[in-house]
Amino acid sequence: MATPSSIDCGLREACVSGRLAGVVAIASAGGKIIYQGAFGKRDIAKDAPMTLDSVFWIASMTKAITAAAAMQLVEQGKLSLDEPIERVLPDLANPQVLDGFDADGEPELRPAIRAITLRHLLTHTSGFCYDMWNGEIGRYRAKAGLPPLGGALYAALRTPVVTDPGTRWEYSTGIDWAGFAVEAASGQPLDVYMRDNLFAPLGMTDTGFRIRGDQRARLAGMHRREANGSLTPTVFETQQEPERFMGGGALYGTASDYIKFTQMILDRGSANGHQVLRPDTVALMAQNHIGDLTTSGLTTYAPLLSNDFDPYPGMAKKWGLSFLINTETTPEGRSPGSLAWAGLGNTYYWIDPARGISGVIMMQVLPFADRICLDTYAAFERGVYDMIGAKPV
Repeated sequence: MATPSSIDCGLREACVSGRLAGVVAIASAGGKIIYQGAFGKRDIAKDAPMTLDSVFWIASMTKAITAAAAMQLVEQGKLSLDEPIERVLPDLANPQVLDGFDADGEPELRPAIRAITLRHLLTHTSGFCYDMWNGEIGRYRAKAGLPPLGGALYAALRTPVVTDPGTRWEYSTGIDWAGFAVEAASGQPLDVYMRDNLFAPLGMTDTGFRIRGDQRARLAGMHRREANGSLTPTVFETQQEPERFMGGGALYGTASDYIKFTQMILDRGSANGHQVLRPDTVALMAQNHIGDLTTSGLTTYAPLLSNDFDPYPGMAKKWGLSFLINTETTPEGRSPGSLAWAGLGNTYYWIDPARGISGVIMMQVLPFADRICLDTYAAFERGVYDMIGAKPV
């Protein structure tokens, strides 16, 4: 049976061997932290050790937080899951579908068969997509001269959809638009709304879109995996004075903060005496919202940013608001119906409502879905389940 010490050994060895620069991992069960550890260095080229309060770019782990913000407003009647989202986001009225390119290389567009809804945005069924995993939208972006997504410019998101809303799952920029819907419905910038309605009640004091001065010394540096398997420090930072706050992937935070969010989901919306979300809302977020559709693997068109990624190939996977849902027990021990996702810099989390377990592991490596990072994540998760064993939580 695994113990905290044996989990320590595996994570430490990954760093001592040079396969990772540094890692922070934390797990909870039954409402209590059952494991936490920090190993290696924040930056492989510097001496500062990785610590539990190290700050990471959590990238698309932002998405679940933005979804929670949107669902608070659904509870208040300020947003609707199924009304056309153009009610609060007029720029999404009359979506156009990219149907390919003509003989001269010009994009061919047609009207979508239905309006985009918040449910579509939160489930990646809106038809929007990322150019790093879709070559057609990458070609359109180049033809239209759109700015890159990393610049946090509103114009970067002004693309057509690639499928009719509700007809296919494709990982997307939809939750950036959901963040804009939160702003429109609440009358507040997304950073202020999240601070007041999520971070403060949850006690997430180290999470935000901007890196504070006191966080700079704790910031984990980004590393690039070279072809020979080595790591090279690389300069990386999101836009610190963004035109718009991107709810799809711009947050920085700590593993200790993020586990508070996962625990809130496990505790049916409750945290620190606050009911952040209603229990029925949390239950709704954890359900399959894509019907008979299934998720697909991500095939990279930007190998410097992402490898191909297909968690649990061969298993039908569903999507909630806004979580990946596994339909079978995973090799690591995660129960069917668990919730999970990740961030581009190789940060990961899972939430297992059936067992009352959640875990977070953070590294800073590009490209995404790095094999060593995935193996480290899997070993950590296996260790947590083995440590709990058959004991009720």
